[in-house]
Amino acid sequence: MTSQPASVPPAGAYGSSPGTASSAASSSDPNRAPSNDPNSVPGSAPSLRLRFGCGTDRGLHRAMNEDSFIAADPVFAVADGMGGHEAGEVASGICVRTLAEMPQLATGQRDATAAVVQQYLLQADAGIREATGSRAGTTLSGVVVVEQMGVPYWLVVNIGDSRTYRLSHGKLSQVSVDHSEVQELVDAGEITPAEAAVHPRRHVVTRALGTGDETAADYRLLPVEEGDRILVCSDGLNGELDDQNIARILGSESDPQAAVDELIRAALRSGGRDNVTCIVVDSSTPANVEAARAAPA
Repeated sequence: MTSQPASVPPAGAYGSSPGTASSAASSSDPNRAPSNDPNSVPGSAPSLRLRFGCGTDRGLHRAMNEDSFIAADPVFAVADGMGGHEAGEVASGICVRTLAEMPQLATGQRDATAAVVQQYLLQADAGIREATGSRAGTTLSGVVVVEQMGVPYWLVVNIGDSRTYRLSHGKLSQVSVDHSEVQELVDAGEITPAEAAVHPRRHVVTRALGTGDETAADYRLLPVEEGDRILVCSDGLNGELDDQNIARILGSESDPQAAVDELIRAALRSGGRDNVTCIVVDSSTPANVEAARAAPA
Protein backbone atom coordinates (compact mmCIF):
# COMPACT_ATOMS: atom_id res chain seq x y z
CA MET A 1 0.00 0.00 0.00
CA THR A 2 1.45 3.35 -1.01
CA SER A 3 1.24 6.49 1.07
CA GLN A 4 -0.73 8.12 -1.70
CA PRO A 5 -4.53 7.90 -1.68
CA ALA A 6 -5.07 4.94 -3.98
CA SER A 7 -8.76 5.80 -3.92
CA VAL A 8 -8.30 8.93 -6.01
CA PRO A 9 -9.99 8.35 -9.38
CA PRO A 10 -7.78 7.29 -12.31
CA ALA A 11 -6.37 9.88 -14.67
CA GLY A 12 -9.39 9.67 -16.97
CA ALA A 13 -11.61 11.01 -14.21
CA TYR A 14 -9.72 14.28 -14.12
CA GLY A 15 -10.08 17.23 -16.43
CA SER A 16 -6.41 17.32 -17.42
CA SER A 17 -5.10 16.93 -20.92
CA PRO A 18 -3.39 13.65 -21.87
CA GLY A 19 0.34 13.66 -21.36
CA THR A 20 0.49 16.73 -19.14
CA ALA A 21 1.61 16.96 -15.54
CA SER A 22 1.41 19.64 -12.90
CA SER A 23 4.15 20.79 -10.58
CA ALA A 24 2.67 18.66 -7.82
CA ALA A 25 2.74 15.58 -10.01
CA SER A 26 6.40 16.10 -10.79
CA SER A 27 7.34 16.66 -7.15
CA SER A 28 9.95 14.34 -5.69
CA ASP A 29 8.00 14.12 -2.43
CA PRO A 30 6.71 10.53 -2.28
CA ASN A 31 3.84 11.59 -0.04
CA ARG A 32 2.30 13.78 -2.72
CA ALA A 33 -0.30 12.35 -5.06
CA PRO A 34 -0.45 13.36 -8.74
CA SER A 35 -2.69 16.28 -9.55
CA ASN A 36 -4.04 17.58 -12.83
CA ASP A 37 -2.69 20.20 -15.17
CA PRO A 38 -4.73 23.36 -14.55
CA ASN A 39 -5.70 23.83 -18.19
CA SER A 40 -8.75 25.79 -19.20
CA VAL A 41 -11.85 23.60 -19.32
CA PRO A 42 -14.59 24.94 -21.61
CA GLY A 43 -17.21 22.35 -20.64
CA SER A 44 -20.35 21.74 -22.61
CA ALA A 45 -21.33 25.33 -23.34
CA PRO A 46 -19.56 28.67 -23.93
CA SER A 47 -21.23 30.25 -20.89
CA LEU A 48 -18.44 29.41 -18.43
CA ARG A 49 -14.77 28.59 -18.62
CA LEU A 50 -12.92 26.94 -15.75
CA ARG A 51 -9.28 26.63 -14.75
CA PHE A 52 -8.39 24.44 -11.80
CA GLY A 53 -5.62 22.86 -9.81
CA CYS A 54 -5.65 20.11 -7.19
CA GLY A 55 -3.34 18.20 -4.89
CA THR A 56 -3.08 16.14 -1.73
CA ASP A 57 -0.48 15.34 0.91
CA ARG A 58 -0.58 12.82 3.76
CA GLY A 59 0.85 15.43 6.15
CA LEU A 60 3.74 15.12 8.58
CA HIS A 61 2.21 12.89 11.25
CA ARG A 62 -0.19 10.48 9.53
CA ALA A 63 0.95 7.06 8.37
CA MET A 64 -1.30 7.16 5.32
CA ASN A 65 -3.58 9.45 3.36
CA GLU A 66 -7.30 8.90 3.94
CA ASP A 67 -8.34 11.83 1.70
CA SER A 68 -9.61 11.38 -1.85
CA PHE A 69 -10.77 13.90 -4.42
CA ILE A 70 -12.38 14.25 -7.81
CA ALA A 71 -11.64 17.20 -10.07
CA ALA A 72 -13.35 16.72 -13.43
CA ASP A 73 -15.74 19.21 -14.98
CA PRO A 74 -18.44 19.56 -13.73
CA VAL A 75 -17.64 17.87 -10.35
CA PHE A 76 -15.02 19.17 -7.91
CA ALA A 77 -15.14 17.51 -4.49
CA VAL A 78 -12.97 16.35 -1.58
CA ALA A 79 -13.73 13.36 0.63
CA ASP A 80 -12.01 12.93 4.00
CA GLY A 81 -12.15 9.33 5.20
CA MET A 82 -12.59 8.34 8.84
CA GLY A 83 -11.86 5.03 10.43
CA GLY A 84 -8.11 4.57 10.38
CA HIS A 85 -6.08 1.50 9.38
CA GLU A 86 -6.96 1.90 5.70
CA ALA A 87 -10.73 1.93 6.36
CA GLY A 88 -10.95 5.70 5.93
CA GLU A 89 -9.07 5.47 2.67
CA VAL A 90 -11.53 2.84 1.48
CA ALA A 91 -14.52 4.99 2.44
CA SER A 92 -13.33 8.17 0.75
CA GLY A 93 -12.25 6.21 -2.32
CA ILE A 94 -15.64 4.57 -2.74
CA CYS A 95 -17.25 7.99 -2.41
CA VAL A 96 -15.28 9.68 -5.18
CA ARG A 97 -15.35 6.66 -7.48
CA THR A 98 -19.14 6.58 -7.15
CA LEU A 99 -19.37 10.27 -7.98
CA ALA A 100 -17.16 9.63 -11.00
CA GLU A 101 -19.95 7.41 -12.37
CA MET A 102 -22.29 10.40 -12.75
CA PRO A 103 -23.21 10.62 -16.46
CA GLN A 104 -22.34 14.33 -16.53
CA LEU A 105 -18.65 13.47 -16.26
CA ALA A 106 -18.86 11.35 -19.41
CA THR A 107 -21.00 13.76 -21.42
CA GLY A 108 -19.61 17.07 -20.17
CA GLN A 109 -23.15 18.33 -19.66
CA ARG A 110 -23.82 20.68 -16.77
CA ASP A 111 -27.35 19.54 -16.05
CA ALA A 112 -26.97 17.75 -12.72
CA THR A 113 -29.40 18.47 -9.90
CA ALA A 114 -29.20 18.06 -6.15
CA ALA A 115 -31.44 15.00 -6.49
CA VAL A 116 -29.02 13.39 -8.94
CA VAL A 117 -26.02 14.08 -6.71
CA GLN A 118 -27.83 12.76 -3.64
CA GLN A 119 -28.70 9.58 -5.54
CA TYR A 120 -25.00 8.88 -6.10
CA LEU A 121 -24.13 9.78 -2.52
CA LEU A 122 -26.68 7.24 -1.29
CA GLN A 123 -25.03 4.66 -3.54
CA ALA A 124 -21.67 5.60 -2.04
CA ASP A 125 -23.10 5.34 1.47
CA ALA A 126 -24.37 1.82 0.76
CA GLY A 127 -21.07 0.82 -0.85
CA ILE A 128 -19.03 2.05 2.12
CA ARG A 129 -21.25 0.24 4.62
CA GLU A 130 -20.96 -2.99 2.66
CA ALA A 131 -17.20 -2.73 2.24
CA THR A 132 -16.40 -1.74 5.82
CA GLY A 133 -19.27 -3.12 7.87
CA SER A 134 -20.24 0.46 8.79
CA ARG A 135 -16.95 0.80 10.65
CA ALA A 136 -15.71 3.67 8.48
CA GLY A 137 -17.12 6.79 6.94
CA THR A 138 -16.23 9.85 4.97
CA THR A 139 -17.09 13.51 4.76
CA LEU A 140 -17.62 15.20 1.40
CA SER A 141 -17.65 18.80 0.25
CA GLY A 142 -17.44 20.48 -3.11
CA VAL A 143 -19.25 22.02 -6.04
CA VAL A 144 -21.00 20.73 -9.12
CA VAL A 145 -21.20 23.24 -11.96
CA VAL A 146 -24.74 23.46 -13.34
CA GLU A 147 -26.34 25.68 -15.95
CA GLN A 148 -29.90 26.92 -16.18
CA MET A 149 -30.95 28.78 -19.35
CA GLY A 150 -27.29 29.30 -20.15
CA VAL A 151 -26.50 30.87 -16.77
CA PRO A 152 -23.97 28.98 -14.62
CA TYR A 153 -24.32 28.17 -10.93
CA TRP A 154 -22.26 26.52 -8.23
CA LEU A 155 -24.24 23.67 -6.70
CA VAL A 156 -22.53 23.41 -3.32
CA VAL A 157 -22.74 19.98 -1.67
CA ASN A 158 -21.59 19.21 1.86
CA ILE A 159 -21.77 16.44 4.43
CA GLY A 160 -19.41 16.50 7.42
CA ASP A 161 -16.67 19.04 8.09
CA SER A 162 -14.72 19.24 4.85
CA ARG A 163 -15.22 22.73 3.48
CA THR A 164 -16.00 24.79 0.40
CA TYR A 165 -15.02 28.45 0.26
CA ARG A 166 -15.59 31.16 -2.34
CA LEU A 167 -13.28 34.09 -2.97
CA SER A 168 -15.41 36.69 -4.75
CA HIS A 169 -14.67 40.38 -5.25
CA GLY A 170 -11.71 40.02 -2.91
CA LYS A 171 -13.75 38.57 -0.03
CA LEU A 172 -13.40 35.00 1.24
CA SER A 173 -16.52 33.30 2.59
CA GLN A 174 -17.21 29.75 3.71
CA VAL A 175 -20.18 28.59 1.64
CA SER A 176 -20.53 25.17 3.25
CA VAL A 177 -21.67 24.68 6.85
CA ASP A 178 -19.81 22.16 9.00
CA HIS A 179 -21.77 19.22 10.32
CA SER A 180 -19.90 19.01 13.60
CA GLU A 181 -20.46 19.21 17.33
CA VAL A 182 -18.60 22.50 17.63
CA GLN A 183 -20.62 24.08 14.81
CA GLU A 184 -23.78 23.19 16.70
CA LEU A 185 -22.31 24.87 19.79
CA VAL A 186 -21.48 27.96 17.72
CA ASP A 187 -24.99 28.03 16.26
CA ALA A 188 -26.42 27.79 19.78
CA GLY A 189 -24.28 30.72 20.91
CA GLU A 190 -22.46 28.62 23.49
CA ILE A 191 -18.97 29.14 22.01
CA THR A 192 -17.42 31.54 19.52
CA PRO A 193 -15.93 30.55 16.15
CA ALA A 194 -12.49 31.26 17.61
CA GLU A 195 -13.18 28.89 20.49
CA ALA A 196 -14.49 26.28 18.05
CA ALA A 197 -11.17 26.30 16.21
CA VAL A 198 -9.35 24.97 19.30
CA HIS A 199 -12.16 23.02 20.96
CA PRO A 200 -11.13 19.46 21.98
CA ARG A 201 -14.14 18.00 20.11
CA ARG A 202 -13.70 20.06 16.95
CA HIS A 203 -13.11 16.93 14.83
CA VAL A 204 -16.33 15.17 15.87
CA VAL A 205 -18.74 15.21 12.91
CA THR A 206 -22.50 14.80 13.16
CA ARG A 207 -23.06 13.61 9.59
CA ALA A 208 -21.05 11.33 7.33
CA LEU A 209 -21.41 8.81 4.54
CA GLY A 210 -20.98 5.14 5.43
CA THR A 211 -21.65 5.37 9.15
CA GLY A 212 -24.23 6.80 11.52
CA ASP A 213 -27.85 7.73 10.85
CA GLU A 214 -27.45 11.14 9.18
CA THR A 215 -26.39 10.71 5.55
CA ALA A 216 -28.22 13.52 3.75
CA ALA A 217 -26.00 16.23 2.31
CA ASP A 218 -26.81 19.94 2.36
CA TYR A 219 -27.14 21.70 -1.00
CA ARG A 220 -26.95 25.36 -1.90
CA LEU A 221 -27.22 26.96 -5.36
CA LEU A 222 -25.07 30.06 -5.92
CA PRO A 223 -24.86 32.09 -9.14
CA VAL A 224 -21.34 32.11 -10.57
CA GLU A 225 -19.86 35.60 -10.43
CA GLU A 226 -17.16 36.80 -12.79
CA GLY A 227 -13.77 35.95 -11.33
CA ASP A 228 -15.06 33.57 -8.67
CA ARG A 229 -12.42 31.35 -7.09
CA ILE A 230 -13.67 28.23 -5.33
CA LEU A 231 -11.59 26.36 -2.75
CA VAL A 232 -12.58 22.86 -1.66
CA CYS A 233 -10.49 21.32 1.11
CA SER A 234 -10.28 18.69 3.80
CA ASP A 235 -9.99 19.90 7.40
CA GLY A 236 -6.26 19.27 7.27
CA LEU A 237 -6.05 22.69 5.60
CA ASN A 238 -8.41 24.84 7.66
CA GLY A 239 -7.23 23.06 10.81
CA GLU A 240 -3.77 24.56 10.20
CA LEU A 241 -4.59 27.87 8.49
CA ASP A 242 -7.14 30.46 9.52
CA ASP A 243 -9.36 32.21 6.98
CA GLN A 244 -7.05 35.23 6.83
CA ASN A 245 -4.08 33.13 5.74
CA ILE A 246 -6.18 31.13 3.29
CA ALA A 247 -7.50 34.34 1.74
CA ARG A 248 -4.00 35.80 1.51
CA ILE A 249 -2.68 32.80 -0.42
CA LEU A 250 -5.70 32.61 -2.70
CA GLY A 251 -5.37 36.31 -3.43
CA SER A 252 -1.64 36.25 -4.11
CA GLU A 253 -1.36 33.19 -6.40
CA SER A 254 -3.09 33.82 -9.73
CA ASP A 255 -2.56 30.30 -11.07
CA PRO A 256 -4.93 27.77 -9.46
CA GLN A 257 -2.33 25.00 -9.27
CA ALA A 258 0.21 27.38 -7.73
CA ALA A 259 -2.44 28.35 -5.16
CA VAL A 260 -3.06 24.69 -4.32
CA ASP A 261 0.64 23.96 -3.95
CA GLU A 262 1.19 26.97 -1.69
CA LEU A 263 -1.83 26.17 0.48
CA ILE A 264 -0.52 22.66 1.05
CA ARG A 265 3.01 23.90 1.78
CA ALA A 266 1.63 26.45 4.25
CA ALA A 267 -0.40 23.76 6.04
CA LEU A 268 2.71 21.59 6.31
CA ARG A 269 4.77 24.51 7.64
CA SER A 270 2.07 25.10 10.24
CA GLY A 271 2.37 21.54 11.53
CA GLY A 272 0.79 19.24 8.94
CA ARG A 273 -1.00 17.24 11.62
CA ASP A 274 -3.56 15.78 9.22
CA ASN A 275 -3.91 14.83 5.57
CA VAL A 276 -4.26 17.95 3.42
CA THR A 277 -6.23 18.05 0.17
CA CYS A 278 -7.20 21.11 -1.89
CA ILE A 279 -8.95 21.93 -5.14
CA VAL A 280 -8.98 25.49 -6.50
CA VAL A 281 -11.39 26.32 -9.35
CA ASP A 282 -11.35 29.65 -11.19
CA SER A 283 -14.31 30.79 -13.29
CA SER A 284 -14.60 33.16 -16.21
CA THR A 285 -17.96 34.12 -17.68
CA PRO A 286 -18.22 35.68 -21.17
CA ALA A 287 -20.10 38.90 -21.81
CA ASN A 288 -23.14 37.10 -23.25
CA VAL A 289 -23.77 35.45 -19.89
CA GLU A 290 -23.58 38.78 -18.09
CA ALA A 291 -26.10 40.14 -20.59
CA ALA A 292 -28.42 37.19 -19.93
CA ARG A 293 -28.26 37.86 -16.21
CA ALA A 294 -29.11 41.52 -16.73
CA ALA A 295 -32.04 40.83 -19.06
CA PRO A 296 -35.52 41.21 -17.54
CA ALA A 297 -37.20 37.96 -16.51
